[in-house]
Amino acid sequence: MTPRFSFTVTATDGAARTGAIAMRRGTIRTPAFMPVGTAATVKAMKPQTVLATGADILLGNTYHLMLRPGAERVARLGGLHRFMNWDRPILTDSGGYQVMSLSDLRKITEEGVSFASHIDGSRHMLTPERSMEIQRLLGSDIVMAFDECPRADRARDDIARSMEMSMRWARRSRDAFDAGGEHAASAALFGIQQGALDEGLRRESADALAAIGFDGYAIGGLAVGEGQEAMFATLDFAPAMLPQDRPRYLMGVGKPDDLVGAVERGVDMFDCVLPSRSGRNGQGFTWDGPINLRNARHAEDAAPIDPRCACDACSHYSRAYLHHLHKSGEILGAMLLTEHNLTFYQQLMGAMRDAIAAGSFASFAAGFRRDYLKA
Repeated sequence: MTPRFSFTVTATDGAARTGAIAMRRGTIRTPAFMPVGTAATVKAMKPQTVLATGADILLGNTYHLMLRPGAERVARLGGLHRFMNWDRPILTDSGGYQVMSLSDLRKITEEGVSFASHIDGSRHMLTPERSMEIQRLLGSDIVMAFDECPRADRARDDIARSMEMSMRWARRSRDAFDAGGEHAASAALFGIQQGALDEGLRRESADALAAIGFDGYAIGGLAVGEGQEAMFATLDFAPAMLPQDRPRYLMGVGKPDDLVGAVERGVDMFDCVLPSRSGRNGQGFTWDGPINLRNARHAEDAAPIDPRCACDACSHYSRAYLHHLHKSGEILGAMLLTEHNLTFYQQLMGAMRDAIAAGSFASFAAGFRRDYLKA
């Protein structure tokens, strides 16, 4: 019988590690990249096309699905997997990120967060208990604890108070999740480490989460404007503070070179809107660095987006055609370039898994940076 949740590390190379998360809806190979399906869809992509890129798991958004179409409606229609025609694992974030990103529309108290909907202004209360209920109604496979995500440029005392509240919310999330009956028996719950860039606060947060106990642990509060150097400096200590036998998930990251640097530092899971958003805006990712297909120099370029890629976009269409589609505002341009970008991200994850297994990750990372960053 497939376990509810198990994580196995099959190889390590320095701090980098590769392995697998086994769940009832499928196995997630790590390091793993999760395409973002905020509103029950990866923009410009059909689910079967996302699967063909190599994705093992998608991310859905609790806050947005709560507002539209509503978690109760999704539940009545058979759950998020059936609703969006995706039968593999889904991770749902808790809504905590919107506490920060929608700062003009919310009020935070110990109870939770009162939001004004960005759609119609209606008021909603999101608490740890309600977040767990929404994620249960959606039928999420990996549920995220409810937290606040403070910006790194806030005063240390403010960040400490926020982190301490998030740890109290983590305890309430754990209790509410465990009361979820059948869903709790089939899903997993991840806690979220906070503390911004401060090593002491990160340690305090990690210890509090470990005392509660979670199936996996996320590193929150990064990729929120602090820059890559500061992010990597934090990742030099933050992942190692978390339990070694559980997956580590860096939320909201990132650029291809961010992923390589984070895997070097022991991270197992990622999500980011960048490959799909860039695909809609004409940016393609290649092993030789990103390219802007809206630039005039691609207007008569018969080459594929990336000659090392075998995705449908690279196999059948030229840079010139993609340039034409994006300049013309044609939907097909967004579809093809998003498909390529997501394929590239999955190829990158696969290459890192192979390099770790072969004990050659340092060489792979150096070669990647040389070609991608021209470093």
